[in-house]
Amino acid sequence: EKKTNTFDDFVASAHALIAAKYTSPKRIVAHGGSAGGMLMGAVANRAPELFAGIVAEVPFVDVLNTMLDDTLPLTPPEWPEWGNPLKDETAFRTILAYSPYDNVAAGAYPAILAMAGLTDPRVTYWEPAKWVARLRARMTGGGPVLLRTNMGAGHGGSSGRFSRLDEVAIAYAFALRCAGLTAA
Repeated sequence: EKKTNTFDDFVASAHALIAAKYTSPKRIVAHGGSAGGMLMGAVANRAPELFAGIVAEVPFVDVLNTMLDDTLPLTPPEWPEWGNPLKDETAFRTILAYSPYDNVAAGAYPAILAMAGLTDPRVTYWEPAKWVARLRARMTGGGPVLLRTNMGAGHGGSSGRFSRLDEVAIAYAFALRCAGLTAA
């Protein structure tokens, strides 16, 4: 029930940085993974004008459908954290109100890079894929919205020192490009 405080605080922090003239919306790139990826999806929906870009690694963006699917092995153990929308109508309405996938609206969105792992048992690869598809279908400007699925990665990304560094480099290159900090 207090999950939305995180979204409000994140947006307020961006506003504060802009008001203090530390940065501008053209230079803010937000980055989060897993539940932090849900935060990225939520702030993209709530305040897309504040961000030049968003990097969402293995983003938990289809919260409602995941919490409704008790056949997924990690769903029942997560009910104490997120609520059980199968048995609690208030939990259903609360999750529906913030679930990034369910709240994609028509409008301009910042550039978004969603990164998935094909073998991720926590955030299944189709969650970010569905989210990207819905963003592309509904957005009226902004973007691009990109999906990168690592066919050999799980929830923690690629294994191996250099493979993980490749993923970090892709995220950083995207962020630098969004912020206008690369050569043309």
